[in-house]
Amino acid sequence: MAKKVRITETVLRDANQSLMATRLPYADFEDILETMDKAGYYSVECWGGATFDSCLRYLGEDPWERLRKIREHMPNTKLQMLLRGQNLLGYKHYHDDVVEKFVELAIKNGIDIIRIFDALNDFRNIETALKAVKTYSKKYNRHVIASGCISYTQSPVHTVEKYVEMCLKLKEMGFETICLKDMAGTMSPFEAEGLIKGIKRELPDMPIILHTHCTTGMAYMTIAKAVESGVDVVDCATSAFSNGTSQPATETLFYALQQYGIESGLDEAVINKVNDFFKPVKQKYIDSGRISPKSMGTDSRALVYKVPGGMLSNMIANLTDMGAMDKFDAALKEIPEVRKDLGYPPLVTPMSQMVGNQAVTNVIVGERYKTISNEVKAYFHGEYGVAPAPVSSELQEKILGAGGKPVDCRIEDSKRTGEDFRKAKEELGDLARSEEDVMSYICYPKQAKDFFEKRKAKEENIATYTIEAM
Repeated sequence: MAKKVRITETVLRDANQSLMATRLPYADFEDILETMDKAGYYSVECWGGATFDSCLRYLGEDPWERLRKIREHMPNTKLQMLLRGQNLLGYKHYHDDVVEKFVELAIKNGIDIIRIFDALNDFRNIETALKAVKTYSKKYNRHVIASGCISYTQSPVHTVEKYVEMCLKLKEMGFETICLKDMAGTMSPFEAEGLIKGIKRELPDMPIILHTHCTTGMAYMTIAKAVESGVDVVDCATSAFSNGTSQPATETLFYALQQYGIESGLDEAVINKVNDFFKPVKQKYIDSGRISPKSMGTDSRALVYKVPGGMLSNMIANLTDMGAMDKFDAALKEIPEVRKDLGYPPLVTPMSQMVGNQAVTNVIVGERYKTISNEVKAYFHGEYGVAPAPVSSELQEKILGAGGKPVDCRIEDSKRTGEDFRKAKEELGDLARSEEDVMSYICYPKQAKDFFEKRKAKEENIATYTIEAM
């Protein structure tokens, strides 16, 4: 058993993403940041994932400014983000020069750990981001950790041997740590033991991180077995924002580790203050309906459907908005069927959204694949990488035509053209005030432009009011 297990706190990103679809505004946690900085976390996951989109689309915040403010209040804690490799934070592949610039700006604005994954575990799609981390760590004279991430799932083609092979590849590529990302919370204690021991036999000195969710009720047992098997870091959420579709509770794991004499580096008094702060914050969103009872519960059906927390909360939100929650169970049952048709991709962004949205469409329309999303079509054209297993031949023919085969787009799409930046700058004009603004627009054109226009109008109104007041 390990003598030291560190903890990453997720409340500022994945915990609230899983429970309330990433709608936690900066103002709701600003006052606790300086306290969190004294907790002794391995890291605080605060950026990336869906936070970028949510800031622009729903919260009226500049995601870059949000990061800079967190950095200012937490100078002593490693700030961590989740990056979708060549997809960055969106749902399509970007040119290498865009990926490189995004990584540079993330480091420049305060990120210390970049956890990089590809939804299909196609590691060609994380090479550029890895190289960029190393390049810009040197440029800014900071040790930024590139953490290679494996999207964990179960299927006929996902075996312990296959995962160990992936870890060896990540080590060879130059990643400093490896994260096992169990986004649906379906990893069992038995699987955790076999997997982590298997990895440690081959890579005894490689720090292994476990990221899981409580969706199925399996997480605490799985973490206990992972600790016994030699895991080095575990993702947790302050208990007010833990459990359900979120991560296990930080304070609970601290208590359990302490009894075994395992060091976590956490200050008990501080982590309790953090939790006390977030209790009324959570209650506010329960009262408003933003946090659904379904997100807070345990659903063992996810062991069958492999649905991650963020995917479940988004599906609930979308069906609620459409007035179609009566289709929830049918859509849930359709998910594994769509996943099989797509070659058993791990259900993590963007694949989780693609599979989930297609399943919902199939159920609502009443006919499977009568309407096929553009993202699923792009997937079958090879634009996301190589599927883990053979796809449905019938669906492939429907999308690509008789005899059609997917094109491997990774190489041709990765050219460093600079065109994206030039075009974005021209389209934004004086709305863009920085490279960060241009990057926001490249990632989310409509949402970013709407945000910039509102920002400009607000400042003009303030200026007019000031002049009139004089």
